[in-house]
Amino acid sequence: MNIINNRELGFDELDELVRPAPEVVEFEEVANKMVSRRGFLGGGAAVGAGAFVMGSTTLAASKALAAGAPESRLAFNMVKANTLDTVTVPEGYKWEVVASWGDPLFSNAPAFDAATGGTGVSQELAFGDHNDGMAFFSKDGKQIMAINNEYTNGDTLHANRSDGMPKTTDDVRKNKAAHGVSIIEVAQRGGNWGVVQDSVYNRRITADTEMDITGPARGHKWMQTSADPKGLVAKGTWNNCGNGQTPWGTYLTCEENFNGYFTANDKNYKMPEAFKRYGISSEGRYNWAMADDRFNLAKEPNEPNRFGYVVEIDPLDPTSRPKKRTALGRFKHENAELTIAANGHVVVYLGDDERGEFLYRFISKHKYLAGGHNRDLLEEGTLYVAKFHDNNRGEWVALTPKTTGMTEAEISIHTRMAASKVGATTMDRPEWVASHPHKAEVYCALTNNKNRGVKPNAGGDATPAGGPNPRVKNNFGQIVRWMPMDSDHTHNEFKWDLFVLAGNPAVYDDANAGSKNINQDNMFNSPDGLKFDSKGLLWIQTDGNYSNEKGFQGQGNNQMLVGDPETGEIRRFLVGPKECEITGSAWNAGRTTMFISIQHPGEKGNSHWPNGGNSVPRSSVIAISREDGAVIG
Repeated sequence: MNIINNRELGFDELDELVRPAPEVVEFEEVANKMVSRRGFLGGGAAVGAGAFVMGSTTLAASKALAAGAPESRLAFNMVKANTLDTVTVPEGYKWEVVASWGDPLFSNAPAFDAATGGTGVSQELAFGDHNDGMAFFSKDGKQIMAINNEYTNGDTLHANRSDGMPKTTDDVRKNKAAHGVSIIEVAQRGGNWGVVQDSVYNRRITADTEMDITGPARGHKWMQTSADPKGLVAKGTWNNCGNGQTPWGTYLTCEENFNGYFTANDKNYKMPEAFKRYGISSEGRYNWAMADDRFNLAKEPNEPNRFGYVVEIDPLDPTSRPKKRTALGRFKHENAELTIAANGHVVVYLGDDERGEFLYRFISKHKYLAGGHNRDLLEEGTLYVAKFHDNNRGEWVALTPKTTGMTEAEISIHTRMAASKVGATTMDRPEWVASHPHKAEVYCALTNNKNRGVKPNAGGDATPAGGPNPRVKNNFGQIVRWMPMDSDHTHNEFKWDLFVLAGNPAVYDDANAGSKNINQDNMFNSPDGLKFDSKGLLWIQTDGNYSNEKGFQGQGNNQMLVGDPETGEIRRFLVGPKECEITGSAWNAGRTTMFISIQHPGEKGNSHWPNGGNSVPRSSVIAISREDGAVIG
């Protein structure tokens, strides 16, 4: 196994190389249970998948769409699927690039160098790579964005290296600086959005930025290193995927696939079982250990325990230090969807983006007080994990010393093991979670899971098909939603259904065709990003198979769609360039502009977006607006 030379692998494929799960030979038993329960075989032929989409929404959708009334709230003409190397938006809309990887944030920074990818110094003064989740902030008439930079494209970042891997200390410095978070001031000038160079708000938070460790894990022996013997201050954040935003004005950035950055140069090094559960390997993916000993497991065995958290940042105070909120658990965080419950407690919904992992909820110990001191509300609270039942009911199980037999610190560091102990429901890669702005209703994108009903998860937990994960070898994904009992986000019981099962009705006539609100015009696979607008419309972004072949024929490049939770109607709003992921979303204060991330265009070398010609592809933030200047969403 040589992970370093397998940079083209996705993170899930990398995990399976690190710790291949044993095949489960109980497929027939799983299938028989499914047929007896529902009369439906998830990977096969019995009953159409539409039978699995519960509740009134889909029934309303089918009636409304069939009868032609009532009038749709999706006031745009649907974009057709395509494989173009550009961004396609509906008639009456326009888009522009706001910031691209390598753009200088300061006037003293060198211009972007496509031939080499720049240097460590230039990258520390420039917009990071592979932008993902984002949020928009305003202060004193200034408009500030916090934007995640998840990981890097070695072939472009290290264009002067034959294999796209760091070879020098400065290469490692540059690679680490391309990760993390970019905080930028933006403004419209001459009708066009762009970065305000030299703004006091502009800063980079990278894999070398110091940040406080807070919560139950603070000071624990598993957090202690030679550089930080008290376990109080972590250095850096990376693989920042989704995000969240608090009503007290801070940004939540989520560490996802943190595991692929560590190596061990000692052949006698023995990997702890806990590390295996998190996909940590003795062979890393970025060569950082060549210049920084903290990425060498043989020298710093506790360093991985300091990553995999939600980090809280104040983008409006450039002097502030980020805080790792360990009370929200350690796993491969996708996003952090925060809402204030009716009783005043802060509730954060969290997904662990790996096949067969879990969906979580955090409830703060103290209550939110408008205008009060709320800055430490994410430091103390209780973490819960979801258990879904086939009767469309579910429950949140508290992860406490009593329920798990672990200390609070152990739960916060080894959260996956705690969730396994209480029998949580294994999910199909829980990605972004979105809470409805007008009622107690929450949605989660379960992007896909080829191992559903075939293999256990990394902890050995079974992954039978059923409940919110109805299909064996689920290649298309679905969006689950739940309604807390009594409309109370802190209630431990909920009802659930499926808003949509993605699929391809042009190729399949079984479960893989998708639910009733999927047709040959709006079909897609692998829902990933989710975000509600002010009208209660759900924006859906995809990060899936863009081959446009076989089972994915006709689905084209990754895309962004809009769904109406009241009717179930879904329309495609945008299609991205070749080989990209569509992710992250935010609106400006007036909601006349929507910002999204176009991540890793040309990840396999077949795109020259956004500049065209023979230019280097660059991950970028784009701004979308209506040509008439009206509000979006």
